[in-house]
Amino acid sequence: MGTPIDDLVDLLELEQLEVNLFRGVSPQNARERIFGGQVLAQGLMAAGRTVDAERRVHSMHAYFLRPGDPRVPIIFDVDRIREGRSFTTRRVVAIQHGEAIFNAAASFHVPEEGPDHSDPMPDVAAPETIRVSEPSPWGDEENPETASPWAGERPLDMRFPGGDPWSSEGPRAPDQDMWLRVNGTLPDDPLVHATVGAYVSDIALLGTTTMPHASPGSKGFMMASLDHVMWFHREFRADEWLLFHLHSPSAMGARGFARGSVFRADGQLAMSIAQEGLIRPMR
Repeated sequence: MGTPIDDLVDLLELEQLEVNLFRGVSPQNARERIFGGQVLAQGLMAAGRTVDAERRVHSMHAYFLRPGDPRVPIIFDVDRIREGRSFTTRRVVAIQHGEAIFNAAASFHVPEEGPDHSDPMPDVAAPETIRVSEPSPWGDEENPETASPWAGERPLDMRFPGGDPWSSEGPRAPDQDMWLRVNGTLPDDPLVHATVGAYVSDIALLGTTTMPHASPGSKGFMMASLDHVMWFHREFRADEWLLFHLHSPSAMGARGFARGSVFRADGQLAMSIAQEGLIRPMR
């Protein structure tokens, strides 16, 4: 057992079983289902390990099909759909108990010169001026459905310019900002930083969709990610501060939709993310 950041890197590094087959595992804790960000990140790692290193991921479109079982390994089957001169495409299926629990398409691009512009980063308090967030954004630590996938010390440093959202009272606007970085230094491999970005992108999007309807952290909803999209615009380091600027424009029919812009500390847009999830009222 190493440091929390070592454990996170080990979690995302998969065992290669065959040319296009990889095996991933989950943290051993009381959580009853696998955190969706873990499957996203491991799926991206599986796809990326079949692509030449100079080609960088620029998008990933994923569907969560079934709850993942943290007690057994996940098998990732990669389909090498296309090898183009500029773009490479991969399809990934994650399998447990003989059934697909997740599938995704990921696209990789050779670096090219071209036009460059970026939305401005929101003007929020710097992370160094905000206290470290102690409660868990995953929800009730005593509930195995929503508990953090990390027991004890966590590998992530999260700070909220507007205050911890789950500690506020009553409904609020469906917007939140979150500074985030890992607690430690990651390897220089750009794919590792992209997969950590995928991992953390699933932390707060779905919760943003419930903010106008209940107090943050409310136990009044059964929540599950349905699909998740990421666009990687500029390279970033996940061990340096990233600002997640999140907004939910719609919720209806027990489904909530949220999108976000992820900025590097220098103000440049690093990722765009979007997710729809189940927010079924508990009866």
